[in-house]
Amino acid sequence: MVISQLSIAPVGEGVNLSKYVKKVIYVLKKNNVKFETNAMATVIETEDLKTLFEVVEEAHKAVMNSGTSRVITELKIDDRQDKPATIGSKLKSIE
Repeated sequence: MVISQLSIAPVGEGVNLSKYVKKVIYVLKKNNVKFETNAMATVIETEDLKTLFEVVEEAHKAVMNSGTSRVITELKIDDRQDKPATIGSKLKSIE
């Protein structure tokens, strides 16, 4: 599993960004990607990097195509190969 943290923010669009977050969530749901949104970013779980990059590109374009002229996308990737890892297993390990 690949676990990543995604943040997509339009530049110069004011302080309320919820409509852009909703666009990203729509893309993730449409692609049947497991995710958890928190106050600062969205954590995503995918089977592989190819799927992750395809979904992130689609989400980035969804925000870009919503009337903004500049978008900053930040992606942090945890690609663990030595054992299975999921969002749930990572959270369970700190309980």
